[in-house]
Amino acid sequence: MIVIHGGTLLVGNGQKIENACIVIEEGKIKEITKQLQDPSLFDHAEIIDASGKFITPGLIDVHTHLGIHEEGIGKEGHDFNEISSPATPHVRAIDGINPKDKGFDDARRAGVTTVQVMPGSANVIGGEMVVIKTVGQTVDEMVVRNPSGMKAAFGENPKRVYGNKGKLPTTRMGIAALFREQFIQAQTYLQKIENGKEVERDLKMENLAKVLKKEIPLRVHAHRADDIMTVIRLAKEFGFDYTIEHCTEGHHIANYIAESGIRVSVGPTMSTRSKVELADKGWHTLLALRDAGVPFSITTDHPVIGIEHLMTSAILAVKHGLEESLALQAITLNAAKHLGIEDRVGSVEVGKDADIVIWSGDPFDLRQNVEMTIINGHVVFQKD
Repeated sequence: MIVIHGGTLLVGNGQKIENACIVIEEGKIKEITKQLQDPSLFDHAEIIDASGKFITPGLIDVHTHLGIHEEGIGKEGHDFNEISSPATPHVRAIDGINPKDKGFDDARRAGVTTVQVMPGSANVIGGEMVVIKTVGQTVDEMVVRNPSGMKAAFGENPKRVYGNKGKLPTTRMGIAALFREQFIQAQTYLQKIENGKEVERDLKMENLAKVLKKEIPLRVHAHRADDIMTVIRLAKEFGFDYTIEHCTEGHHIANYIAESGIRVSVGPTMSTRSKVELADKGWHTLLALRDAGVPFSITTDHPVIGIEHLMTSAILAVKHGLEESLALQAITLNAAKHLGIEDRVGSVEVGKDADIVIWSGDPFDLRQNVEMTIINGHVVFQKD
């Protein structure tokens, strides 16, 4: 048992509790009170005094390539894009993740406790993704949700990768056409099964069928407004659930996105304008989405921006006009909802996983440090 008392608790849902007392038992949050009532009740517990400090939920990054695009080892660590074909729905991120990637240590030191790891954006359909905690000897023990979605990508990346090879797709038209072709094949495959016909197993079609049956969402890399609208159009055609990933020009069509009822992840806004579709990148996107009522998360797209800068990104969003409560939710509770795991993580509430971060001071002050990170009730990082 661990008891954290004192300090200011930012719950993650917009609430704040001063002088909080959090009781952790068997990896879960057992009790939350406004102060430590009777210390004698916890004689056998590990008592952590957080007086004068801040406490938050573990941070969540909804869009990363952590462990599958390893840092510091070059091409040998690049397991995030299977570029042998523009449509690879049968590959799975979980099969390429190295839990020993140094990025996981960076994540724990920065208070990031949960991440979604996905294939890259070279392919129109890139494969299945997984949500994991940032600690574990094997990826299997780190899993929170698997699969957590199917990756798709529109815009410059598939055009560049396959256009350079003289293969479809070389245009945005080609991307949409290939996408439709794959999903029509999956519809036919699924219809045969539903009609009781014998079919030879096809792993590609099986995985796309999960999307059509709404077992998992499609998570679509789309920066430019016209690409986002193409995704919305295709979703109406095929009836799947989806999220927009990056949403760089979302401010141009915020009302259309709001009407679609979807969630988006925004970022990595700290990056440079490294390609044409990032020309209008900026923190103003978050403000426009907020005003339109679109639920959003903030992402680093690690390793595009290091995972250790997830909180930095939230701080910069506040610097440019976003409310602190919304910025925190964008990397806690809203992020958990984006991933469909809000019953377990995203806020410090009774019954949820004990993923908690203790900060030396206000986490929105960049000068403050993570002093302790707790995942599943275990201290996984403690500042010397």
